[in-house]
Amino acid sequence: MAKKPKFYTVWKGKKPGIYESWADCKAQIAGFKGAQYKAFSTFVEAKKAFRGKYDDYKGKSAPKKILSAEEIKRIGKPNMHSIAVDAASSGNPGKMEYRGVDTKSKKVLFKQGPFEKGTSNVGEFLGIVHGLAFLQKQKSDRILYSDSKIAMGWVRKKKCGTKLSKTKVNAVLFELIDRAEEWLRNNTYTTKVVKWETKAWGEIPADFGRK
Repeated sequence: MAKKPKFYTVWKGKKPGIYESWADCKAQIAGFKGAQYKAFSTFVEAKKAFRGKYDDYKGKSAPKKILSAEEIKRIGKPNMHSIAVDAASSGNPGKMEYRGVDTKSKKVLFKQGPFEKGTSNVGEFLGIVHGLAFLQKQKSDRILYSDSKIAMGWVRKKKCGTKLSKTKVNAVLFELIDRAEEWLRNNTYTTKVVKWETKAWGEIPADFGRK
């Protein structure tokens, strides 16, 4: 998948301005003490920021793209005959937990954690696999929603691709990862794992609300 273009606003650097590549931006800030810069997804956002002050954007995420009525209509509404999974981590790594809920009622169907020294991506992966096993046991034909493309990719490959290091502190978490991978290798499932369209529908129902 091609990377989305980025535009870089440099408020303080060798030559302040808006740059269309990280290489050009880096050339302006490398070795410049107190450099002020930030990436934006569109030129309009970068230009607006350049007219303002760095402090107004420091530590803030770039404004999210607002979908048009046509785009929202094309995406449609979520399938409520489903469950949704999500994870949260206080730090990266940090204390991590995940859960699955009924999409319509938001009733919690399962929850695990918190686990020490985990990451959100690991939690998302475990949440999906837990959800698949849960629906299989229930003999349910519901679909499963996740808002993590990374975790969905790991599930398809039947392998958790985390770069997290195993320690005594998170040994239990790695046991769960091993069990999840084993389940994926030894089980077949018909459940559809579908990407939750956050921009159109808002936060996934299983969200922990810690953003």
